[in-house]
Amino acid sequence: MHAAAFNEPVMTRPPELDRSSAGVVLIVDDVPDNLSVLHDALDESGYTVLVATSGEQALARVAQALPDIVLLDAVMPGMDGFEVARRLKASAPTAAIPIVFMTGLTDTEHVVAAFAAGGVDYVTKPIKPKEVLARIAAHVQNARLQHQARNALDAFGHATLVLRLADGRLVWQTALARSLLADYYGDEAGDNAPGELLRWARSQTARHINGNTAATLVVARGAKRLSFALHEPTGDDEWLIVLREASDAAIVEAMTLAFKLTSREAEVLYWVVKGKTNRDIGDILGSSPATVKKHLEHVFAKLGVETRTAAANLAMSRVRHLAGDGGAAR
Repeated sequence: MHAAAFNEPVMTRPPELDRSSAGVVLIVDDVPDNLSVLHDALDESGYTVLVATSGEQALARVAQALPDIVLLDAVMPGMDGFEVARRLKASAPTAAIPIVFMTGLTDTEHVVAAFAAGGVDYVTKPIKPKEVLARIAAHVQNARLQHQARNALDAFGHATLVLRLADGRLVWQTALARSLLADYYGDEAGDNAPGELLRWARSQTARHINGNTAATLVVARGAKRLSFALHEPTGDDEWLIVLREASDAAIVEAMTLAFKLTSREAEVLYWVVKGKTNRDIGDILGSSPATVKKHLEHVFAKLGVETRTAAANLAMSRVRHLAGDGGAAR
């Protein structure tokens, strides 16, 4: 393979990659001879190989191709490998990609820096291709198993994420978890946990560590509720959290039809049945307490009652009868 091939500009539309191969490996090194040796060894072993000669090019390649693993030179001009790794780990789409550092720096401080930046392993220069192949095979297999596990969780409706408490970073999250966070938190959802979620997690992990049962966080949006349950730690300062969504939209619809309410009036009545105050209901529905009070006045008039308790009792009685489950609105 000719060294000049490694100096090509970053492609805006990369070719389709063979995901059925042993794996897709990105090699990042500013020395063409190093790239050539590693490329040939990996290619002969059945890997699809991508290359980058700088930190900036490496970030672009990863964003385009999402390789199974990155083999990353620690010391390069400009953006070094440590900074590349930190940026990859700081972004949710690339955070789970394993990074193996290549370095001639074997001092303890440099090894520690490699792991602190997010590396899972390191190999020392001069590179021994057989050693690199063995390390890559192990890490690619492990990464694929983790990816399959996350997909399986989504397939069974179990949205999950791993949260790092120190900085609030979402280390990884399933596609379903990402979608639910976006639905409930909008622009606040991203690579970092929403503030409410992070505060709850920090308070509950302390309870968990002390042997107490962790409380569940429940976030309501209209007739939908998203609950967060804390599970076991997955690493130092990182915790697994399971998300579940529940909806009582059918009950709200039953109230709408039974009492000839508007959809917003039915939602207000639903939360009155749940024991919420006007302020609580306003927070849930994105309205002011005064607006909720006005809706509630209309509800009282349509139900022919004068108090919240009477409205709640009538609603529960009617919805039980319509739903036929003996307590749908509890």
